[in-house]
Amino acid sequence: MQYDHIMRILGVDPGLSTAGLGVVETDGKGSLKALDWLTITTSPSLELPDRLLELATDLEGFLQEAKPDIAVVEELFFATNKRSAMDVSQARGVILVTLKKAGIRVFSATPLQLKTAVTGDGQADKKQMQSMVKRILNLTETPEPADAADALGLAIFGAHIMRGQTGVTSESATLHAARSSF
Repeated sequence: MQYDHIMRILGVDPGLSTAGLGVVETDGKGSLKALDWLTITTSPSLELPDRLLELATDLEGFLQEAKPDIAVVEELFFATNKRSAMDVSQARGVILVTLKKAGIRVFSATPLQLKTAVTGDGQADKKQMQSMVKRILNLTETPEPADAADALGLAIFGAHIMRGQTGVTSESATLHAARSSF
């Protein structure tokens, strides 16, 4: 898929305590530039509905500033802690709804797809991801915290989707996001 304008891509690493956000800009020809990366945090002392509302409100504010064209939200994978998985799943749902309410086209990426697209190794660890994100985006420092670096990786993945380089078409990624989200 080719496009002839500058595109802003938001990557979101979902979480209830900490959600990572990263925005890159691309011209569709391979040029990538990091615009911003940060985290949204919510206090564990708040009740779940209040934390989800805070996440949605903070994300809405960020979207108004960043004005992304598309977003890539990581799919969840949990092997052990079911309680944590439920909370993060609810946070991911709030993130997806907030993005759709803002009119932003949403894609999903599994951790395996993300790691493979960014590092070439589906088993890459956090340090390898951070190192490759730094290299791909020509950053002088490794992006911190890891949640924000993962979000930048997701934005890089989005640029690959838009250039058709992931083996995942935008249509199948969108359908996959719709099936896994609600």
